[in-house]
Amino acid sequence: MDSPLALYRRYRPETFAEVIGQEHVTEPLRAALSNNRVNHAYLFSGPRGCGKTTSARILARALNCELAPVPDPCGECDSCRDLARNGPGSIDVIEIDAASHGGVDDARDLREKAFFAPVRSRYKVYIIDEAHMVTTQGFNALLKLVEEPPPHLRFIFATTEPDKVIPTIRSRTHHYPFRLIPPRLLSSYLSELCELEGVPIEQAALPLVVRAGAGSARDSLSVLDQLLGGAGADGVTHALATGLLGYTPDSLLDEVVDAFAAGDGAAVFGVVDKVIETGQ
Repeated sequence: MDSPLALYRRYRPETFAEVIGQEHVTEPLRAALSNNRVNHAYLFSGPRGCGKTTSARILARALNCELAPVPDPCGECDSCRDLARNGPGSIDVIEIDAASHGGVDDARDLREKAFFAPVRSRYKVYIIDEAHMVTTQGFNALLKLVEEPPPHLRFIFATTEPDKVIPTIRSRTHHYPFRLIPPRLLSSYLSELCELEGVPIEQAALPLVVRAGAGSARDSLSVLDQLLGGAGADGVTHALATGLLGYTPDSLLDEVVDAFAAGDGAAVFGVVDKVIETGQ
C-alpha cells in the first residue's frame, strides 16, 4: 500500500481563497485577474513555507483557465486539471529551481525557449523558485526578456531574500511581500485539518505546534504530520507534543517560580534535575 502524501502536499491550496493569512496578496491578485490587468512579471517574497510558490502555481492556473479572465481557476478544464494538486503538470508552466539552475547558461537557455509559443495553453508561465540564487550574470541575461516579453509569456519570481534580486529585475516586476501567518489563524487551520484527518488533538497541544512552525504553514504542517503519525488511540495529546517537540511543561516552570519565591534552593535544583532527566 502506498504511503500517504505529506500533509502540506495533500492540503496544498488550489485557489487563492484557500491560501490563509495572505489576503493582502491574494485579493489584489484576484482583482487583477478579474479586471484582466495581470502584469507580465511578479516577485513574490517572504519567509519560507508561507505560500509563495503555491500562489505562483494558482496564478498560473488562473491565467490558463479556459474561463479566464477569472479570479479563481474553474478546476474543470484541461488546464486546471493538469495543474491541480495531484495533476500531471503542464508543459506550458515551467518551474525552475534557481538554486541549481541559476547560472548565465541556464538563463540563456530559458531566453531561447521562452520565445516559442505555448503548446496547449494561453500563456507560457515561468516560475523561478529561490530567485535570489540566480547569478547577476543570469539576471542580466534575462533583463531584456523580463522588460519586454512576448505577449504569451509571464514570469513569477519567488524568493525569501528579495534584496538579492538585482534592482533592475525588481523594478520590472510587481512585488508582493508574503508574511508569517498569525498564531490564532494558524491554530484554527491546524485544528480543522485534524478534524479532516479524523484524529483528535488536545487544544493545549495546538500552541506547541504553532510555536514549532514559527508562522510557516508548511513547517507547521510538517510538525503536525509528525505528531499525527505518532498519535495513539487518544489522538495528539499535550504530553505527546511536549515530548516530541522538546518543550518544558508549564508545571515544571511553575515549580521553579514557586521554589524561587520560597527561597528553596533544594527545590530549584530538584526541578533542574527533572528537566535533565526528561530531556525537556
